[in-house]
Amino acid sequence: MARRLLVTALAFAMAFMAVMASAAAETRSWQHVPVPAQVRPQAGLNEAVAFGPDRAWAVGSDAVGREAPGFPLMLRWDGTAWQRQNLPGVRWQGVLLSVAATSPNAVWAVGRDSTGGARLLRHDGKVWNESRPPRGVVLTKVVAGGGETWLIGSRDGAQVLLRRDGSGWRDVPVPPGAVYGLHILASDDVWAAGDTNSGAAVSHWDGQAWQQTIVDGFPRSAVSSVLAVSPTEVWAGGTAGFVGGPVGKPIPPLLVRFDGQAWNRVTVPTDFGSISSLAPTASGELGWVAVARSQKYGPPGSWPPFVPGPDFLAWNGQSFTGHSEPAVAGEGESSALRLAPVPGTETVWSVGRADGPEGTFAPRILRFG
Repeated sequence: MARRLLVTALAFAMAFMAVMASAAAETRSWQHVPVPAQVRPQAGLNEAVAFGPDRAWAVGSDAVGREAPGFPLMLRWDGTAWQRQNLPGVRWQGVLLSVAATSPNAVWAVGRDSTGGARLLRHDGKVWNESRPPRGVVLTKVVAGGGETWLIGSRDGAQVLLRRDGSGWRDVPVPPGAVYGLHILASDDVWAAGDTNSGAAVSHWDGQAWQQTIVDGFPRSAVSSVLAVSPTEVWAGGTAGFVGGPVGKPIPPLLVRFDGQAWNRVTVPTDFGSISSLAPTASGELGWVAVARSQKYGPPGSWPPFVPGPDFLAWNGQSFTGHSEPAVAGEGESSALRLAPVPGTETVWSVGRADGPEGTFAPRILRFG
């Protein structure tokens, strides 16, 4: 009898814990994480990369005033707080645009100085040092994955892609149109998000050539983020273009999905905004979609006609759940949202910039999990 009671009690306890865990998961939300006190107003963050619960990097620009070029900004997460990192030898004014890594000992950041010159930094696990950028290339983004590191930029007004090959950078052919984002699985398995004169485009590199598909043919549509889950599941997000309409009309978001046969548009629970980032779960499935400047139609006859929409969309494999960013005293909503998942966990970072008082802006860091 005592044994039966013990088994019943254990079963009840386990069921109770499962219910509590489920309830906790449902009530989790995005939280605001402060930037270091020494980061000045008018700073902004552009991108982040994480390696674990106690190590992440975020890059951007620490501005002096509204029109000043500012200084490159590098932040490091130590598991407890974000700290500003010194950049020995970096004395130029400008901005860090992007950061990516193949390992904690091979972290790259690209930027641009106040004269428009390309800047390339590398962290070897101990310190940041400047590296010589490819000659004549203006850099805009660095992307890593599958042991590969690639650069996106331009040379003489034409877009270029470069791949890290040994100790140098080698040009890779560029698909037609423009490329804004990459997802690298291997040297012969790369997905590119962009646009052409025919609309939003996704291209796949097999190590020899690009195969491009127009995923949305509406004028001015484009995708900037792409996430390849498997050969039969690829996602891409951006904005759906429009022709005509009143000045200032917001643009709808665009999310498309490849099922191995065709690309199809996916309905999202917001009417306007730009899908700025896609983040995978620990298993590589789609986990989060970030929507910058998200808006929805308000009730019929209401004014203004739009209300705030969800800033983040959590995907459970079947449907989306909307999440709003937390309110921050003295600041408005985020104008840029870039996601950085923490490998092996359910934690996700979002970095960007938010509206500040009187037309200014402020750095914004959010965390889920």
